[in-house]
Amino acid sequence: MLRFMFVGDSMTIGSAGEHTWRYRLWQHLRDSCGRPFTFVGPRETLHDQSADAPTSYAYADPDFPRAHLAGWGEGWHHMVPLIGETVRACRADVLLVSLGLIDLGFYTNAEQTADNVRAFVAEARSANPRVRMAVMPVLHNIRVEADETFAEQVTRFNGLLAKTIADVDDPRSSLLLVPPPASYDFHVDTYDGTHPNESGEHRIAEAFAEAMDEEWGLGGPYSATW
Repeated sequence: MLRFMFVGDSMTIGSAGEHTWRYRLWQHLRDSCGRPFTFVGPRETLHDQSADAPTSYAYADPDFPRAHLAGWGEGWHHMVPLIGETVRACRADVLLVSLGLIDLGFYTNAEQTADNVRAFVAEARSANPRVRMAVMPVLHNIRVEADETFAEQVTRFNGLLAKTIADVDDPRSSLLLVPPPASYDFHVDTYDGTHPNESGEHRIAEAFAEAMDEEWGLGGPYSATW
């Protein structure tokens, strides 16, 4: 059985009442993967915004494998110390990674964040030398529009991310840069300028699905309807 693990921030964990893009990708893989699969990870909850804690199980549709490694306010900076042991314990085969917004906003500059990407990859491979990783660049959010310095850091990091992935790619442990959804617009595809609404969830899931299909022949073209 193929074991996927989501690694992400608030856009991936989602909030109480949401489907999440994890659910949208599950719908797609359920219909198109062609082989047994599941989602793995040490966490299952959504973020409860009223309690400001990851304590909610109130998914819009809870009937899917909800395991993940994602957290509100977490980034590459937080995941590097966790990823090796988590990959080992959960026996993850494929990591689906969407991180960086938090790092650049609060913790590290573009160069330091790229260094953390390299450390993350090394730790994941130390646990599973054949693990595959699909990584999405930082999607633009409302802060990019309002903060020129932050926007420059996002652009700088996304360029460094592409170079880093090319540099450390390995045929035994493939690294895949997921092209951001071409039509993604935070004015339309989020409910607050950052976090995806229904259309945003589908667009992110579709981007991962299409990239895995084109590069790895895994899952087929995006099949979920919306």
